[in-house]
Amino acid sequence: MTQSGRQVEVRKSRASERQCLRDITLAAYQEYSRLLRPEYWASYEQHINATHDDLGAGEQLVALISDQPVGTAVYYPPGTSFGEDIDTAQMSPDCPEIRLLAVTPESRGSGAGRALMDAVVMRARDTGAPGLVLHTLEVMKAARALYASMGFERAPELDFQPAKEWFVQGYRLPL
Repeated sequence: MTQSGRQVEVRKSRASERQCLRDITLAAYQEYSRLLRPEYWASYEQHINATHDDLGAGEQLVALISDQPVGTAVYYPPGTSFGEDIDTAQMSPDCPEIRLLAVTPESRGSGAGRALMDAVVMRARDTGAPGLVLHTLEVMKAARALYASMGFERAPELDFQPAKEWFVQGYRLPL
């Protein structure tokens, strides 16, 4: 994919990139630290780190521009359990899920986020999945705009609330 004259390549990540992709994710999500209460941000940051420590059944993708990692996302197959901190009853048993889409702040607008999303959608279609799901927070306005532009629809049945003031919204893209 090309945006602003720069080629965005998306591929499966390498083990040697694990720390770099963690750093990208933390940098991308850092802006939410000032929008969430400190204890919620600390919990979310812990969740990001735990996910990067153990991807489980997830497949991590990396977006590169000029061979430099600028973004990442994790693709999970249908029925993946995400642990005790998330009510697994709210996960879709028949659809894969994308988690932790992240693009470095300086690379936003480059097309890296859309390229990652397009790669995940293609992967889901290739498996014959009926849809692709994701979860996001209301404060993640740029991400929600991207998802809407791709045809994702609100899926309230996937919503959950891990903390009193932290409401997570579910979205589904029919395939």
